[in-house]
Amino acid sequence: MADTLAARFSACVVRGELSAFSRASSGHCYFSLKDADGQSVLIRCAMFRRAASLLDFAAGDGQLVEVRGRIAVYEPRGELQFVVESMQRAGAGALFEQFLRLKARLAAEGLFAPERKRPLPRFPRRIGVVTSLGAAALHDVMSSFMRRAPHAEIVIYPSLVQGSEAPAALVDAIARAVAHASVDVLIVCRGGGSLEDLWAFNDERVVRAIVASAIPIISGVGHETDVTLADFAADVRAPTPTAAAELVILAAHDCRMALDVLERGMRERAARMLDSHAQRLDASALRLARPTRALQRQGHGLEMLQQRLARAVHRGIESRTVTVQRIAARIPPALALLRSRQTMRLDTLAARLAALDPSRVLSRGYAWLADDRGTPVQSVSSLSAGQSLRAVLHDGSAQVVVKHIEGDGAG
Repeated sequence: MADTLAARFSACVVRGELSAFSRASSGHCYFSLKDADGQSVLIRCAMFRRAASLLDFAAGDGQLVEVRGRIAVYEPRGELQFVVESMQRAGAGALFEQFLRLKARLAAEGLFAPERKRPLPRFPRRIGVVTSLGAAALHDVMSSFMRRAPHAEIVIYPSLVQGSEAPAALVDAIARAVAHASVDVLIVCRGGGSLEDLWAFNDERVVRAIVASAIPIISGVGHETDVTLADFAADVRAPTPTAAAELVILAAHDCRMALDVLERGMRERAARMLDSHAQRLDASALRLARPTRALQRQGHGLEMLQQRLARAVHRGIESRTVTVQRIAARIPPALALLRSRQTMRLDTLAARLAALDPSRVLSRGYAWLADDRGTPVQSVSSLSAGQSLRAVLHDGSAQVVVKHIEGDGAG
């Protein structure tokens, strides 16, 4: 049968999508070709080292390729396979194109935005792990925890990680972890595989469950070269499940070293503080042990204050004496000036008084008339004929009798 197939299909060209691509240490490549339209039809392929060395691109799952070769039968298992002699790229592949479209749509919604990423707790008390109980990834994660932090408490939320039912199972496991609210951080992980094997972690439901989680999530899916949408949605992406375990918790040895550094620092600070207080205590003890020095200092201070007080009093007396002498020297001139001013004023008043003296008026030929009661006569209307008046002159007085009365012409 093998000869019949080799004779009939000695040279074929097949177009399809790479799946489960692997390169052995011998240099041979083994993979499957899926239907180019994304259907489940596939054929196993082998590409031996010589042909593989002629590849001009890095082949990987999801790529759409065109291969040339022949149909053969792998006799140990009786399986039909395609022996590839050359390969060239023909496109991205239906599954990979679906991955890119979904990634672009979810990124446009902001599900992969860096600003919504949350920091991991530095010292989580309890760690959740979402994976399959039979997966090698669980063994790797637990081994890493036992080696680095055996004190850590681990809660496992079992879930399918491959197949058509895996997305719903992953969403349910994440929901249970969030509902219990008993873990500080959650690891969602599985081992490596083809693009189809990891497709559950590209499911939109899983991505949205990771984004909506109230618990920070680390994605540790596949190997370093494997990338899923869960990696973009998670708060932190780890290249492998083991790396996820190492990211979530510090190694006990590293913690002990950090504590040792802190302890040394605290001891040094405490020692410096004790030395400082001891020096202050010694200085205080020396001061207390010699009270005479303190008394001498106080006595010397009092003497200085006494001298300053005496000097201040003496300076005050001298200042007041000078002030009194200056005032005393100013008093006689001030009194003389005041006496001169008062004398001048008296002279002025005397002159004014003399000018108003009636006797001086009388000396100019005037006479002052008064009736028998001594009332001055100021008008002829108060006189009558035969009335006796007294006329006062500057050198004496005389009795006169009114004989005749004449007015000023008005009456």
